[in-house]
Amino acid sequence: MNNLEIRSAVSIAILFMVRMLGLFAILPVLPLVADKVENSTPLLIGIAVGIYGLSQAILQIPMGLLSDQFGRKCIIVLGLGIFVMGSLIAGFSNDIYSILFGRLLQGCGAIASTLFALISDLTRIEHRSKAMAIIGVGIAGSFGLSVVIGPALATWFGHSSIFLFSAVTGVIGILLVWKVIPTPTVIKTNLNTAVVTEKLRSILFNPALIPIYVGVMFLHFFLTSGFLVFPLMLKGIGINEAVHSIYYLGILLASAIIMSPFIWLSDRKGQSKSIMSVSIVLMFASLTGLGMDNGYFSMLILILGFFIAFNLLEILLPAHVSRSVAAGARGTGMGVYSTFQFTGTFLGGLVGGLILTVGDISHVMYVNGVICLLWFILSLKLQNLNSVESRTINFDISRGVSANSFIERLSSMGGVLDVVLVEKEGVAYLKVDSTSFDEKDLQYIGITGTGESDGTGN
Repeated sequence: MNNLEIRSAVSIAILFMVRMLGLFAILPVLPLVADKVENSTPLLIGIAVGIYGLSQAILQIPMGLLSDQFGRKCIIVLGLGIFVMGSLIAGFSNDIYSILFGRLLQGCGAIASTLFALISDLTRIEHRSKAMAIIGVGIAGSFGLSVVIGPALATWFGHSSIFLFSAVTGVIGILLVWKVIPTPTVIKTNLNTAVVTEKLRSILFNPALIPIYVGVMFLHFFLTSGFLVFPLMLKGIGINEAVHSIYYLGILLASAIIMSPFIWLSDRKGQSKSIMSVSIVLMFASLTGLGMDNGYFSMLILILGFFIAFNLLEILLPAHVSRSVAAGARGTGMGVYSTFQFTGTFLGGLVGGLILTVGDISHVMYVNGVICLLWFILSLKLQNLNSVESRTINFDISRGVSANSFIERLSSMGGVLDVVLVEKEGVAYLKVDSTSFDEKDLQYIGITGTGESDGTGN
């Protein structure tokens, strides 16, 4: 990677991090301060926790499409500006309805798809996986930091300071966009990140993908509804609110260490589905266990089990989408995936808050346990796709060879399952079986260039 690409990847990773910090930091705090918020009820607190997911689900794909029309950076700044406005509204109000409106606006700054498209504009194909890996580190770190920073800020300065902190992170993001992140000279047609509206219907109703869409919706349903009760559970076993951030940090670090061998194992041939099934079973055991009466250590172990399962599934599910979609449809597939993900975030807050209105913490956990059992049954229909990978091939379009000829040559290669060509940019998107595909064969059929794996295979 050259200096421009490194600068682009690192700055966009930081932008992702500060943006997500602002969204997530309130999750472990709001249920604990419900009695300090005017007009609050368990239902309204639940909606406030998850309502940003509603606006994210509605606007994620449209914002990405608008960035194709009006430019990446303009749409990103617009989204961050809306996010800052929502944060300020929530931060300067102690009424639950104003907080609800502020959280809704926070989610309206749905810029994730545009950020992924921007990094594709700013990096060469052969280095795009490295850039995405750098961004992945920022995304992964943001959630862990948020559940530590949120309780700490609430302890020192009150819950309103979290929203004001979010506004500051939004302003930092705008400065990053204008002062640090390079401006792409050309908006590229990158089917790994772009949403192609013509493909939406086939991707949405693909039988192989429906269990994954439903799965990620359930997973984030569990996360949001879980954070309605986890702070109350910690408080219930005698852990002072002032040290909740320390406990969250310890649990997340322990989960990262324990899950590492399973991530490695999931990359081995035929193991991905098995690890996914084990993770869902662990999620089920943790949810049902948390519905029972627990002591100090059993409670912490069960919450640890929840986060191990959550983090594993958060990695495995998008990898399965990447393997399942047709060549050149990964951006569309991930757009639909993100819509279901944020829908689950909203429904988790809504349903969790509703259950707490008529029941208690155990009822939330038992309902989640039943849903998780249904998810496990649905997941049994998933295929093992460990050997299926995506490849992006950059070829020379100045050699006078027709597009049909390139497609025929690529399709004739061993292990190539599907091919999509973007002729004007000299890019081909391949779906391949890694057990029989050999990139060295490219030179034998007269195609020169660089290939990029999506990183989801062996």
